[in-house]
Amino acid sequence: MGYPILALCLMGVAAASAAVAQNWVAQSTGTMASLRGVSAVSPAVVWASGAGGTYLRTLDGGATWQAALVPGAGDLDFRGVRALDSHTAWLMSSGPGAKSRIYKTADGGAHWAPLYTNPDAGGFFDALAFWDARRGVVLGDPVDGQFVILTTDDGGQTWQRRTLPPALANEGAFAASNSCLLLRGKRGKQEVWFGTGGPSGGRVFHSNDGGRHWDVTGTPLRRDGAGAGIFSLAFADSRRGVAVGGDYGKPADAAGNVAVTSNGGRAWDEPAGAHPNGYRSAVAFLPGRKVWLAVGTSGSDISSDGGKSWKPFDSGAYNAIGTAAGDAVWAVGPGGRIARLQWR
Repeated sequence: MGYPILALCLMGVAAASAAVAQNWVAQSTGTMASLRGVSAVSPAVVWASGAGGTYLRTLDGGATWQAALVPGAGDLDFRGVRALDSHTAWLMSSGPGAKSRIYKTADGGAHWAPLYTNPDAGGFFDALAFWDARRGVVLGDPVDGQFVILTTDDGGQTWQRRTLPPALANEGAFAASNSCLLLRGKRGKQEVWFGTGGPSGGRVFHSNDGGRHWDVTGTPLRRDGAGAGIFSLAFADSRRGVAVGGDYGKPADAAGNVAVTSNGGRAWDEPAGAHPNGYRSAVAFLPGRKVWLAVGTSGSDISSDGGKSWKPFDSGAYNAIGTAAGDAVWAVGPGGRIARLQWR
């Protein structure tokens, strides 16, 4: 009697394993621009952005994509996009000085309004995020010894710079995936996190009140060079979070590329299990399946134990991840690459 029961159990394990297998399915985009921004509004509506003033939108889950250029912005690199619906989205370009800008559309991209141009010659925008239609945050590299945090409460028409703890020497942030900046919460507790890199970086800044006050915590992520540190943050809830990164100049090196927290970011630990299989530029949590995904230029990985151990499942190069309700997931990358995650 034991053998059939064992066989059934083994079959069940095999079936469960097969059920959670996954792979990226490429979608046709009509562009070869390098893409670093993606914002999934729903399983049907997704926006993406990239180099050469490029933005993209799909209204059918990626079956068809509309690729276009923001007029007059052909020399800008739109590394961040945040969409509210099929009509409303913000774009953030990254570059030195005035090359860092913010645009908004309210009509699906038919018209784009320039909202803000970085006034600091030594500044550089890294990430853009919004809690809702009115309240948002922009993160930029340090100017005059402090990271630039700009907040808006009118949809981006006006921006206010906040005061932060001092940045360390050669500390910066990475405009690799628009996910080194993370917002959570609603009115009353508007939380902001961002991760840093560089020889003095690998730190997480956190605010409980929308950017007015800050604390800073170190992490075990590597900070042994200008291209090393935290590239992306994600949280499953108010306590459980994952930070990924590494060194983008060493894409196959998994050393110091992941850390986890179980207390809302007050402390970060390096997991003892298998790390993501190289440098990773973005991480996301899928609440329905209770798994974490990480992508980078050397592949993709998945974790089903809270980030403690990771398993590679794809070797393609991707820069950023966008998720929507129902655990719909897209990844974007170089050469106009966009793919949707398929479960099988």
